[in-house]
Amino acid sequence: MILVFDIGNTNIKMGVFNGEDLVDTLRMASANKTGDEYWLLVKDMLALKNVSSSDVEGAIISSVNPNLNYTFEHMVESYFGFKPMTVGSGLKTGLNIKYDNPRELGGDRVAGCVGAYKLYGGPCIVIDCGTATTFNVVTAGGELLGGAISFGLKAASESLSASAAKLPKVELSVPSRAVGKTTISNMQSGIIFGYSGMIQAMVERIKKETGLFDARVIATGGISDIVNKCVDIIDVVDRTLTLRGLNILYRMNSKK
Repeated sequence: MILVFDIGNTNIKMGVFNGEDLVDTLRMASANKTGDEYWLLVKDMLALKNVSSSDVEGAIISSVNPNLNYTFEHMVESYFGFKPMTVGSGLKTGLNIKYDNPRELGGDRVAGCVGAYKLYGGPCIVIDCGTATTFNVVTAGGELLGGAISFGLKAASESLSASAAKLPKVELSVPSRAVGKTTISNMQSGIIFGYSGMIQAMVERIKKETGLFDARVIATGGISDIVNKCVDIIDVVDRTLTLRGLNILYRMNSKK
């Protein structure tokens, strides 16, 4: 069994893999917890699947939250008895990363691109709808050309209600029409359709700029299902893409 951890700014996603098979996933808040506290959550999740800690032979971590890096590395070493692999320089990815400084590229973006390229082929455009929204472009030959970073849907929604005294917080659900009749439906329309329009426009611009008009568009992240209802440019929604990419990276770099 292999454990994979995708440590984000808002949530931590964990996956348990048996070979290529994803056994289960767990989502935890990126909170100020100790390694022991996170271990209790991980242990309970493993117990539900009848997995013993002794069955776990390896782990890999990608992180965009440096404050939690040591916590998880220490937790894995203390309770599983081995040092986890981390996504960073020196790790084989199977991609030719064309970033000016590859060290600047987040581990979650690398894992998502590896997962997309290995599972769905290239060329592809990978969109991760998380706390931030990232766009990544991979050619048919496995060149990771770069991409773009924009705001996240939840962050935009919370910013709107926080900045305007009379605007409430709203549920992120797709409205039935663009022209709303209430303040809430007006906000849902502007937030969700506006955000989805940004994604559609970015994909169209990326395809035109790169000439990769046949690129498959793969979306992941917590908001990807909502976006997919509002646009016509997404070919695949894979909520576990980053976890699967991490598992591929582990197997690619494992000595076993």
